Amino acid sequence: MDLHLTDRVYIVTGGSRGLGLATAEVLIEEGAHVVLSGRHEDSLEAAVDGLGERAIGVVADNADPGTPQLLIAKALETWDRLDGALVSVGGPKAGNVTDSKDEDWSAAFNSVFLGAVRLGREIAAALPAGGSIAYVLSSSVKAPVPGLAISNGLRPGLAMVAKSLADEVGPKGVRVNGLLPGRIDTDRLRELDALGGDPQAARAKAVTSIPLGRYGEAAEFGRAAAFLLSPLASYVTGAMLPVDGGLIRSL
Repeated sequence: MDLHLTDRVYIVTGGSRGLGLATAEVLIEEGAHVVLSGRHEDSLEAAVDGLGERAIGVVADNADPGTPQLLIAKALETWDRLDGALVSVGGPKAGNVTDSKDEDWSAAFNSVFLGAVRLGREIAAALPAGGSIAYVLSSSVKAPVPGLAISNGLRPGLAMVAKSLADEVGPKGVRVNGLLPGRIDTDRLRELDALGGDPQAARAKAVTSIPLGRYGEAAEFGRAAAFLLSPLASYVTGAMLPVDGGLIRSL
């Protein structure tokens, strides 16, 4: 399917690995240009090298108040346009409510929540009619994930911010949506599976709760995200799209 992305320009934060990188790959395959951001120069350079000439990298932290304008400026000075963004952030520290410290919550709030709010607000202001923002959230928007208390606390609130932003910028023709990945086979998920000491057992147990009977592939998420960002989803806004193999049991 042609997503009508030729020569469009997108920002992808947290794009040096995982779901962000998978989405960038699809966007570029469909003819778009991508401004990729990440905190670590070495992994970001490797990602950009793999993506080719349609990608540029910017070392930036979502928690930094200057990041949105830095990324917007880079898109405009390089390709003289900006059509949208995938706002992807690293997962917060694992743990339960009873053993998560105040500093863990504060660090995650600044990066996962406030950083994402700031990026959405400032990028939306820079987008023309037809622009689109997609937030990478989590199945924890619908139901808590055991052992991820901080994520469980922040993701649902960010989903409501995304819906509020969709209401606010809809009249100017800008769309805002969220993606709810379930158990997608990324480095992050493999790290979480290993926390209990037996990653294979953790994976086998998790698969029993997924109707499709397997973990998702990062490319499967990337295709869903690229569609949601594309003009083909022009009448979809304020939506929370599960990409989870049927894991989420609620509507």
